[in-house]
Amino acid sequence: MGFTIGSIREIRDLRSGARRRDRASVCTAVAEYTGLWGWDVVPGARATRGGGRTECSCGVPDCPSPGAHPLDPALTVPAGATLDEATGAWERVPGAAVLLPVGRTFDVIEVSAAAGRRALARLERMGLPLGPVAVTPHGRAWFLVAPGAAAELPRLLYRMGWDDTVLDLRGLGPGDHITAPPSDLGGLGPVRWLRPPTLEAAGRPPQARLLLGALAYVCHRELPHG
Repeated sequence: MGFTIGSIREIRDLRSGARRRDRASVCTAVAEYTGLWGWDVVPGARATRGGGRTECSCGVPDCPSPGAHPLDPALTVPAGATLDEATGAWERVPGAAVLLPVGRTFDVIEVSAAAGRRALARLERMGLPLGPVAVTPHGRAWFLVAPGAAAELPRLLYRMGWDDTVLDLRGLGPGDHITAPPSDLGGLGPVRWLRPPTLEAAGRPPQARLLLGALAYVCHRELPHG
């Protein structure tokens, strides 16, 4: 049975409705990040597929970070913004990814997703305070910790005896951004929360030293030993 004019219109309506729902979902997420969790949000570029390769909506040829960088820091939606303000901001940059600036209310410790899942279970069993934890489509886990962690990471690892070990562990600090759910990261798929933000954890992320021992230990166990 072929398509009729009516069925084509229904499909268009469904697609339009899906796009509206997607925009509403993103605006709601932005309002939660700013209004509930007290985080700034920056509209980010998105990845597009063209000519068999990933391109960036920023329009820069051979963009080094397609779909994973801010469009314009001046477009930042500040902490405390309302749903109406978030919606108005995103209407100016339709389809933008949701990015969170690092180094203001939190820093990030990044490890592999596998190590992150094991460390998270270990930390939960130990009853240690935890902040939000996200997992990316390219196999990384982001642990949100108190600001200053990225700068302190080498010293903390040294004091814990991990300074001479090559670990798949790094800190993200001022000047860095992470892609936040429900946005897509670089055309690979959406970022997801392993441990979603809460009022307590978002406003007071844990000190890195409380988590670093477990994270370094699990990362060390992932190293090839031969």
